[in-house]
Amino acid sequence: MAASDLAALAALFADETRAAFLLALLDGRAWTAGELARHAGVAPSTTSEHLGKLVTGGVLAEERQGRHRYVRLADPGIAHLVEDLAARSEPPVAVPPRSLRAANAGRAMARGRTCYDHLAGRLGITITEAMTGRGLLRQDTGFALTDRGLAWFDGLGIPLVRRGRRPVARGCLDWTERRPHLAGLAGAALCAHALDTGWCVRIGSERAVRVTEEGERALHASLGIAAADLR
Repeated sequence: MAASDLAALAALFADETRAAFLLALLDGRAWTAGELARHAGVAPSTTSEHLGKLVTGGVLAEERQGRHRYVRLADPGIAHLVEDLAARSEPPVAVPPRSLRAANAGRAMARGRTCYDHLAGRLGITITEAMTGRGLLRQDTGFALTDRGLAWFDGLGIPLVRRGRRPVARGCLDWTERRPHLAGLAGAALCAHALDTGWCVRIGSERAVRVTEEGERALHASLGIAAADLR
């Protein structure tokens, strides 16, 4: 990559409105331009201009269904880049939330959320550390599932299907915990399993998730995690 290409990519992130769009799209869903405009509090014409730049720059992928235009993050690599930037951009002085609702939403996001297609927040960190402690995951030489880890996924009936060059396991720096949580194929498969089986449910309109009683029992049985550590 030439220096000019890197500068052009960085410029796409260097705008508060575009940054708001990218953070919203970390939920892994496709959003309409209107939904993103309301989320960021900007005019539709402004939204269209910003989305055009992000699509042209390869940061977002665009889909059209009838009259509706949907956009999503182009690939998991973009999601990891957004999350990594968020983890490194905490202001030196924390800004207090403007309302009780904002404070509750912030606490919910810190407790557990999705980061594109894997689990993050304290929930993601707790699961990652439990897997490491049980010898299912190695972090000493980069993130890698052990043979026991592969067998653990197989025992839960969670398929790890390789697609492209995405790694099976990857560390993603958590922007609230400042420690890596499990991403890659394994992280995505585990997150999908947790949502499909009802171990976790989405709450609110953000990316926050909550562990259910069934999930508490399952995570205790499979990873030895205490219910209190999941709340």
